[in-house]
Amino acid sequence: MQREETAVSTASARTLDHPERTEIRLEAVLHALSDPMRLQVVRFLAELGEGEGAACSAIELAVSKSTTTHHFRVLREAGVISQVYRGTAKMNALRRSDLDALFPGLLDSVLDADTAQRRRTG
Repeated sequence: MQREETAVSTASARTLDHPERTEIRLEAVLHALSDPMRLQVVRFLAELGEGEGAACSAIELAVSKSTTTHHFRVLREAGVISQVYRGTAKMNALRRSDLDALFPGLLDSVLDADTAQRRRTG
């Protein structure tokens, strides 16, 4: 009996909270996308394609590990990405279908504007 309880508590400790589609708020998404590091994560995941994911370690950010963790948490809590544990790694995927359903064209517009700005500013 105790083993089952331990297994259940361990499993729940490895589950991350995500907002349901209906709970995703525009202001939270815009806040999450307003930071250059978080936008870099979104751009990386968008380039992978629908349903594809990447480990946190595959996305290089020029910040400390704790700051990287913070950025991923902001994106997850805003509903921009989903995170699941696969072994010891957190796998990240863009919640494009949810974002496109709630805010049609927003993600593409932000990514296009980011690309244009990066070209303009070098």
